[in-house]
Amino acid sequence: MSERKYRQRGYQDSDRDRPQGRGQPKPKTETFGPRTPNLPGAHSVVRCAACGTILPLDFDPSGKCPRCGFELHSCKQCAYFDTSARFECTQPIPERIPRKDARNFCQYYAPRTTIERQTSPERQTATLTGRPVDARQAFENLFKK
Repeated sequence: MSERKYRQRGYQDSDRDRPQGRGQPKPKTETFGPRTPNLPGAHSVVRCAACGTILPLDFDPSGKCPRCGFELHSCKQCAYFDTSARFECTQPIPERIPRKDARNFCQYYAPRTTIERQTSPERQTATLTGRPVDARQAFENLFKK
């Protein structure tokens, strides 16, 4: 081997000095355009504004939350509720509604739906909150093969 001024790897290396197998780039499957993101699935849910419970798809907007009893037809549950807007509503309402958590008869009411990522499989969730049935079930799910 010839004498070189610098002996660090990579300085004037030739292919015969480089070990085989390591350092070889993997062939790309996609050669053009942006990479395809690998995102989890998403679903839209309606949550209670007071306790955060996921409400069923066929819930009655004129009713109450099944967990905490919060009025569902109220400003805090509405999609147009915004604390920075005039009268705390983005729709043109004629007068301010004083209690935002009480039941009202607003004509612009629409339940607030959010899009959430599905991070856990459906078979492991047993309740509407997404928690396993009991502590033992959660422990066994951690170490399942």
